[in-house]
Amino acid sequence: MQLGPYVLPNPWILAPMAGVSEMPFRVIARELGAGAAPTELVSAKGLLYGQTRTARYVTHAASEQPFWVQIFGGDADSMAEGAARAVELGAKIIDINMGCPVKKVTKNGAGSALLCDPQRAGSIVAAIAKRTGVPVTVKIRAGWDAATLNFRDMVKSVADAGAAAIAMHARTRAQGYSGKADWSLIAALVEASPIPVIGNGDAYTPDLARKMLAETGCAAVMIGRGALGNPWIFEQLVRPGAKPPTAAERWLLVRRHLSDHIAFVGDELTALRRFRQHLMWYAHGLAGARAFRERATRIDDLPTLITACEEFYGTAAASNDDETVEFDTRAALG
Repeated sequence: MQLGPYVLPNPWILAPMAGVSEMPFRVIARELGAGAAPTELVSAKGLLYGQTRTARYVTHAASEQPFWVQIFGGDADSMAEGAARAVELGAKIIDINMGCPVKKVTKNGAGSALLCDPQRAGSIVAAIAKRTGVPVTVKIRAGWDAATLNFRDMVKSVADAGAAAIAMHARTRAQGYSGKADWSLIAALVEASPIPVIGNGDAYTPDLARKMLAETGCAAVMIGRGALGNPWIFEQLVRPGAKPPTAAERWLLVRRHLSDHIAFVGDELTALRRFRQHLMWYAHGLAGARAFRERATRIDDLPTLITACEEFYGTAAASNDDETVEFDTRAALG
């Protein structure tokens, strides 16, 4: 798939997920084969006002090129200025979040609130494209609710405004993460869209990701919850026949991710507490996972946590319980 001057190496994209798609995890996903890994949603006004926390969201590695930043906001002027600041900080592609269902985002006219106003959505795309000159993409849901499936109106508006591609989570805002993603809506969007479509929703395994690509005709697949604790999903997609990681292999990557995360956050205690969600996901499917989760959530110092992890993954490796584990973290963000 091509976005302006950039050609993605494959159609498998790590979805932007709040609190997950930070630099250390994005770098790992890219190394394991993800064709792209946009940032988590970043406040355009936070970028504009130079907030320290917001600036950390756009910290990136050289290996992440082309660096793809997702921003959110409700008005064209601040979105354009925030996007320009993101470009100054290294962004090569700007994505606009038009799908987040969280109330603190929608109450300000951002995220999925933009689904209710395709004209305003288009004006934001046009303003960012004009201000930055970089490819602009959008991520939407199928509609606000089942009675307002207006993705066709949305794609017409943003494509006319200059969007380079559109990603759609095949649920409505009202659904949140419940129910089942309706892939037929992705196929309908592909048929209606003059720009490349990225499918999203329920691509939890390599087989399902390939199935979405084949059944809907989308140009790429965005994988979210299927990658939680399982960045190896990208390796399995780009290397058919690649086996799931053993417990020992999992621990090597978990330890690297933890170390990188601490360096990224800068404060060890804060980093350990924020990393707990990753530990929960990485432990999925292994013997003793429940007991390990209960223990790990109470640990606040690095040496003790390392010891607990070594014991857990060592026991799992010794039990030969790591040969054919199939990841399923679909409830993690729901």
